[in-house]
Amino acid sequence: MGLLCPIVLPATRFLETLERPRVRFLPSYQSRVPDPTFRRFRPPRFYRRAPLSMVASLPQGNSAPVAWPKSPCRIGDVKRVTKETDVYVNINLDGSGVANCNTGIPFLDHMLDQLASHGLFDLHVKAAGDIHIDDHHTNEDVALAIGTALLQALGDRKGIYRFGHFAAPLDEAAIEVILDLSGRPHLSYDLVIPTERVGTYDTQLVEHFFQSLVNTSGMTLHIRQLAGKNSHHIIEATFKAFARALRQAIEYDSRRGGSVPSSKGVLSRS
Repeated sequence: MGLLCPIVLPATRFLETLERPRVRFLPSYQSRVPDPTFRRFRPPRFYRRAPLSMVASLPQGNSAPVAWPKSPCRIGDVKRVTKETDVYVNINLDGSGVANCNTGIPFLDHMLDQLASHGLFDLHVKAAGDIHIDDHHTNEDVALAIGTALLQALGDRKGIYRFGHFAAPLDEAAIEVILDLSGRPHLSYDLVIPTERVGTYDTQLVEHFFQSLVNTSGMTLHIRQLAGKNSHHIIEATFKAFARALRQAIEYDSRRGGSVPSSKGVLSRS
C-alpha cells in the first residue's frame, strides 16, 4: 500500500492563501453587511417594511384571520317618497362619525348628530315633510328610512358581533340600551320623560322613532331608564347609548372568521 504524500506549495502561494479573505465586509457601522461589489457575493436582498395598515390585517400570533368586509365600506342608500314626506338617507357603517342631517326638525337633527358621532358611522339625512301640520310623519319616515339603510348596509351580517350593550349617563340621567341585530323586530321601551315637549319636539315621538327604526331594520331593542329628571338629558342619553350599542354590534369579530353569528347559519329580516 503506497504512502500518501501531502502537496507542498511554495511559501509565497501558501501565504497568499492565508491572507485572501473569504468574506469581505464594509467598514465601520456597516461591518455586518456584505460588500455587494465583492465578486464572491450576490447583492444582498433588502425588503421594505410593510405599511401599518397591512400589518394590522395580518393574523397576530395564533389568532384566527381577521374577517374583513368584501367591499371597502358597508353603505346603505335609501330614498323614501310619500304624499307626506320626501326622505333621503345615506349611511356608511365604516365611516368616521360625519353627520349631515337636515330634517326640518332641529331637535331631531341634534339627536341624529349624536348617532353618527358616537356610533362612528357617517350619516346623511335630507327630509322635507308636512311639518306645518306636526313632526309626526317626518319623524316616522326618517326613522323608517334609516332602518332600511341600516338593513341594506349590514347585508348578510357575516362576521359581525351582532349584540350590543351600553349604558350612557348625561348628568343626572342614565340610560341602558341592549340590542340584537337578529332580523326580528322588537322594541321594549321604558322611558319616563317628564315634559311633553323639548323645544318644539313632541317627546312622544322618541318611542315612535325607535319603533319605526326597529321595524325596518329587523332589530331587537331594549331601552331602559336608570335615572333622570331632565327631558333633554333623558332623550340625548338614549340616543348616545343606542349609538354606542349599535357600534358594538356592527363591528367585526376577528374570531368569527367571516361566518354568520347564528347557530342557524343565517340572520335575515323576518
